[in-house]
Amino acid sequence: MTADNLFHPLPSAAEAEVFTPLAEGTNCRLLRIVSDGQTTPAGEWYDQPEDEWVVVLKGTAVLRIDGDEDLRTLSAGDWLHLPAHCRHRVEATSHPTVWLALHYQAISKA
Repeated sequence: MTADNLFHPLPSAAEAEVFTPLAEGTNCRLLRIVSDGQTTPAGEWYDQPEDEWVVVLKGTAVLRIDGDEDLRTLSAGDWLHLPAHCRHRVEATSHPTVWLALHYQAISKA
């Protein structure tokens, strides 16, 4: 059995976001992400082959979803499901932002 705390110690993300794997399985992985003002570089988009579910635990994050006019602001407790190949980018994060990201293969509904 493994136990730890999501907030203590919190790594410094002053230079770059910190991605910490918390659990991994055959078709899924759970990451803690610590951001400190980072954004997706101009002109770049995340376009992942698997679904992603994210939740902000502390701070705020502003996301842009390709094709949506409005930005999505996530605060502590807010979550978002991003289907595979849903192009998105991070426009802003607070100092610091702590989130969980679950990447997984969705069950086929065919």
